[in-house]
Amino acid sequence: MEIRRGITSPEITPEEREFDISLRPRTLSEFIGQNKNKEQLQIFIEAARNRGEVLDHVLLSGPPGLGKTTLANIIAQEMSVTIHATSGPAIERQGDLAAILTNLEPGDVLFIDEIHRLPRTVEEILYPAMEDFKIDIMIGKGPSARSLRLELQPYTLIGATTRVGLISAPLLTRFGVSMRLDYYPLDEMEEIVRRASRILSVEMDSSGCSEIAKRSRGTPRVANRLLRRVRDYAEVKANSIVTGEVALEAMKLFEVDDAGLDVIDRAILETIIDKFQGGPVGLKTLAAAIGEDPETIEDVYEPYLMQLGFVKRTPRGRVATANGFRHLGRDLGRVQNDGDSLFRL
Repeated sequence: MEIRRGITSPEITPEEREFDISLRPRTLSEFIGQNKNKEQLQIFIEAARNRGEVLDHVLLSGPPGLGKTTLANIIAQEMSVTIHATSGPAIERQGDLAAILTNLEPGDVLFIDEIHRLPRTVEEILYPAMEDFKIDIMIGKGPSARSLRLELQPYTLIGATTRVGLISAPLLTRFGVSMRLDYYPLDEMEEIVRRASRILSVEMDSSGCSEIAKRSRGTPRVANRLLRRVRDYAEVKANSIVTGEVALEAMKLFEVDDAGLDVIDRAILETIIDKFQGGPVGLKTLAAAIGEDPETIEDVYEPYLMQLGFVKRTPRGRVATANGFRHLGRDLGRVQNDGDSLFRL
């Protein structure tokens, strides 16, 4: 079964990256939501500026699309320094990371997205680089090989990850600041949609804003994508005005339901219920059944389904809950659920 990419997926394509950058807030005061994290960051940044020091290394974790990259750029902006961005998979050898580190200016920010995917051999040279601002490089091979220690300019490493559990303990403990970003509540999502609509000059009423926000999975990136698609629909079908009715018609066309589930979310839920009698079913088996990558299911789609209470993880595999059955309008017969039984309610 071939499944296309869902419209509410928090994953971002290269074509969408430039659009997202145009909507990103530039300062902490512009950033909507994550208030506790913002308050802490404001204190840490101001204290570092007052002391004339670099900010401690920062680890940002949480599901995709919640603003980890945006916050990294804001930190650099608030510290009045340059940010250098890369990703864990892009750094294949120790020399790649050494080249980046030795070119940093005093106080610069190095942002590593998907830091949990750094190769272990590369990660090892980060330990002294983070702790002592030094790196050891091996020159030559065999008996003639020797170690050369290079001094680095003081800098701030900001790591972003969707899977903090995959980061090794030695690396994890070297971050002075660790923050987890959570899904946004509806009122904050509405504020995010209103802000984006002003930037894009989209004419929209409060009901249109609400319909988009409640289908955005608590994720700003998804909200921005849905707003773009509803804007396109309104320009063609509704004189460019986004009302609640227009938004509902657009969502029906784009196959996004009132809980924010799109075609892939429903494929996952339907597969567990219809093909595997509600589960349990292993992740790899589930991924093969819908033609999707297991890591994408685990990192991108499953967290939201679990947040809604439609799916849960068990030691034996993934299981659809009673709420998941109800959402799809399925009859809740007897279903094995992690050693227990669910009965028709």
